[in-house]
Amino acid sequence: MHLVGWAPSRRPGLPPRGGTEGEESLEELAELSRSAGAEVLGVTLQRSPRPDPATLIGRGKISEVQGLARGQNARCVIFDNDLSPTQLRNLEQALGFKVLDRTQLILDIFARRARSREGQLQVELAQLNYLLPRLAGKGTLLSRLGGGIGTRGPGEQQLEFDRRRIRARIRKLREGIEKVRSQRALHREHRREQRWQTAALVGYTNAGKSTLFNALTEAKVEASSRLFATLDPTVRAVKLDARRQVLLSDTVGFIRRLPPHLVASFRATLEELEDAALLLHVTDASHPDRESQDAAVEGLLESMGLASVPRLKVWNKIDLLAGAERDRLPDSPADVAVSARTGEGLGDLRRRVGDQLAGRAAASSKAASGSPTLEAGRQYPDTHGW
Repeated sequence: MHLVGWAPSRRPGLPPRGGTEGEESLEELAELSRSAGAEVLGVTLQRSPRPDPATLIGRGKISEVQGLARGQNARCVIFDNDLSPTQLRNLEQALGFKVLDRTQLILDIFARRARSREGQLQVELAQLNYLLPRLAGKGTLLSRLGGGIGTRGPGEQQLEFDRRRIRARIRKLREGIEKVRSQRALHREHRREQRWQTAALVGYTNAGKSTLFNALTEAKVEASSRLFATLDPTVRAVKLDARRQVLLSDTVGFIRRLPPHLVASFRATLEELEDAALLLHVTDASHPDRESQDAAVEGLLESMGLASVPRLKVWNKIDLLAGAERDRLPDSPADVAVSARTGEGLGDLRRRVGDQLAGRAAASSKAASGSPTLEAGRQYPDTHGW
């Protein structure tokens, strides 16, 4: 695979606009590519005042990319930007290689990782919504073969047939996901009646959420350095102290420029976050770009209408920090530093979660006296969050 990115050029006399933004985004694209099983052979970054409307990077840079990809024996070129249907078609014709964009790559990773039936439905819906407007650019097989005013060539007939078939499948998928939403609504209502409090782990992909989830619940959720290693959510009970327990859900990680089709398709799952009493925002404290990662997570939560949900900031991977770096971490009731790998700080995290939930627990203490006892480590039905 050869990777290509575009970023705005720096104007003379003005401060740099996100000096390394393009490079950092390409590094993340390389990690995504490796997570999808690809080998990264080369990287090209184009800086210009504005993107080329026809090819994103311009004809001169296309020739450069073409020569590099051929010399590396690459089989595909992946763009870090989202490509329009016209740009996708023009680039494939000019380069002579299969072309993917960032959204296609992320959708492919999600399709590989989805294990539950619900996750597979949601990913397929996102893929079809992405594919539908791009059918016209899928090579000569689906192009117009007839000519003349008022004529319809056989290629266009095939194109219309494919569009109708995809629209029919989208309707069926939406009906299936609507059933999931109804089932989730019933489960949420049941939890409210039983006075079960819920918390959800959120954060940037590869921040260590699954490792933290396993450490708190003694579960065996897959924990890997690959991006999006966890896709299908899991719920377990966590014992906070001798008297209090909470349902904790592990969620898929966020990422910059998460495909809107994917967010829309996972709406049924996202609604679970709205019911959470507390969001645990997990941050990789050792990552050099942690501020922009946190900003991406906060932006996505705000776009989902979750900005007002109480949250606790969890600084993970402190075992990778030197003493001076640890001292610079924020120290407040809304922040806690932990190492999911070594177990350092987990006791403090449980206490902080209990303190955050104490207000609700006090308000409903009379009703909660008859609430069921939750068994730590046990899996509870369909209580997912993303």
